[in-house]
Amino acid sequence: MPRRRISAEDGRAAVRAWESGDSDRRTVAAAVRYCLEELAELAPGNSVEVRVPPFGVTQCIEGPNHSRGTPPNVVELAPQDWLELATGATGWASASAAGRISASGTRADLSALLPLLPRHR
Repeated sequence: MPRRRISAEDGRAAVRAWESGDSDRRTVAAAVRYCLEELAELAPGNSVEVRVPPFGVTQCIEGPNHSRGTPPNVVELAPQDWLELATGATGWASASAAGRISASGTRADLSALLPLLPRHR
């Protein structure tokens, strides 16, 4: 299991700040990275690569491994879109239909794993 870089306390604080409208680069970066760490912990593995440029990338979901080049299952999205999915502010189907998610490969549907941190409102 990957080592955590952001504590649960700091990560949840960053997510709450983002939910409250804080768009500071450091806040968004911490929130994105924390949510990526949560995903990797929830669904360990390395058959899917989730990319949220410029802030982070993680691998998740058990299955066939890859070792070089572009993995066969890739999900890429903007920080705002990732945080909205992770918190339940938007759903996978609606974000995908709106073209806000780039997903390729047979394992690239993360809808069963989201939201990671449902909003507490």
